[in-house]
Amino acid sequence: MTLTSLLAFAAIYCAAVASPGPGVAAIVARVLGHGFAGLPAFIAGFVAGDLVWFFIAAAGLSVIAQQFAGIFLVIKYAGAAYLLFIAWKIWTAPVKSPGDAAAGCETNPFRLFLGSLSLTLGNPKVIAFFLALLPTVVDLGHLTPAASAILAAMIAAILSAVMLTYALAAGRARALFASAPAMRRLNRATGAVMAGVAVAVAAR
Repeated sequence: MTLTSLLAFAAIYCAAVASPGPGVAAIVARVLGHGFAGLPAFIAGFVAGDLVWFFIAAAGLSVIAQQFAGIFLVIKYAGAAYLLFIAWKIWTAPVKSPGDAAAGCETNPFRLFLGSLSLTLGNPKVIAFFLALLPTVVDLGHLTPAASAILAAMIAAILSAVMLTYALAAGRARALFASAPAMRRLNRATGAVMAGVAVAVAAR
């Protein structure tokens, strides 16, 4: 691949990732509700999910993926259920200071990784990008292993950077809610947003 095509892919992928969607909403809602605890594993799940769809597209398996649409439908509902679970946990969380709330949240790296992974594998936005938009940007028919590795590294770096940026912004906003009433309102609003995202994912 040429440098021009790599830059074009980076720009288009960055724009797609940065646009609001279920993944961004999940990151923002989690940080608003629980702080940065477990964030690396949560972001890693999103990266792994995007890489799975990239390699499916790069290997020319999009037709096969469509034949197993039922499996991805189940994964999509699993991701939506996970978002609903997070929404319920945030909505019902006892009002604490930001530091105490972070200490009491789910921090199991494996569970967080699986949650964001299942959300990504069933995310229509991600699927549409890699199976419909990516072939118009990258010549998948002539993609070498080296080029695939470069693109995979770019995906991991760009997605991690974008998600971390959203997380940091949410963390700064969360720091403004120090009083108990403000934290309660924040938890309720965050839980409602997360539940809305879950419904949207399941309905699409």
